Amino acid sequence: MKKLKVQLRTVSKSLATLSKQVDKITKQLDKLKAPKTAPAKKKKAPAKKAVAKKKAPAKKAVAKKKAPAKKAVAKKKAPAKKAVAKKKATVLEAVYGAIQRTRKGITVAALKKKTKLNPRQLSNALYKLSNKGMIVAKSRGLYVKK
Repeated sequence: MKKLKVQLRTVSKSLATLSKQVDKITKQLDKLKAPKTAPAKKKKAPAKKAVAKKKAPAKKAVAKKKAPAKKAVAKKKAPAKKAVAKKKATVLEAVYGAIQRTRKGITVAALKKKTKLNPRQLSNALYKLSNKGMIVAKSRGLYVKK
């Protein structure tokens, strides 16, 4: 029985260290995700390569001429989607932005009015932001950025 208790303790300690390592890795990934939005411009480079391939034999050139025209249409649609993505913030960003704009903190009722979220979404967002350490509950129902 004592051996089992000792083994359970060691397993629980190792799980705790693993969870800490997972948290560190997720924070590092979050930091890396922001720069990955900029390399979207690099996707235009393959289109240039396709243009360079037009110099190939005539049969291949005919097939390639149709493909870049379709890619050009796709390129025109892509910036429009990016513009929509920039205007539309995620739920977490909306809630954190509202909290960030206040000095003394903001209540849950005021957050509901500003963000126009339903109570479940707001509760989940506050939970996630507090777990990430971005906000702190100053008192019950009053949140302040950390």
